[in-house]
Amino acid sequence: MIGDSLIDELRVARTELLAALEEIRPESMTTPGLVGEWSGRELIAHLGYWAGHAAEVIHAVEEGRAEEIGGGEPSVDEVNETVSRVARQTELDIVRRREAASIGALTERLAALDPTLLAVRLPDGSTLADGIREDGAEHYREHADGLRRALTEAPRG
Repeated sequence: MIGDSLIDELRVARTELLAALEEIRPESMTTPGLVGEWSGRELIAHLGYWAGHAAEVIHAVEEGRAEEIGGGEPSVDEVNETVSRVARQTELDIVRRREAASIGALTERLAALDPTLLAVRLPDGSTLADGIREDGAEHYREHADGLRRALTEAPRG
């Protein structure tokens, strides 16, 4: 079942990202510059936001509102800046709990999803399954790769 596959992919990618975060110096979790301008805290918040976004997209598709997805929303860069700014003002443990809650919401949605909806086309031309992968497992993998690159370039503590 594709929904189960998406859940498995997400769990593996998230586990790899969290393992990479365990390798960094504790101060890098809250100090900008770990990956680009972001701290580990900002990275976790970013990923949690987009996992939550995927759950919202599923909800819209379930309600027959696929054509509304993305309409009137701020740009990805604007969203990312807002998420980053809020994360900088939030305790790390709260950011971690919010990300875990977003993953929980996404996996619950996927587990209950009618598999025929995964083929629904979104306004950007991708399928729901593609959009879930982009905001979920692929996103976690992308940032885990970036984090591993940053770890090879910076000394560990």
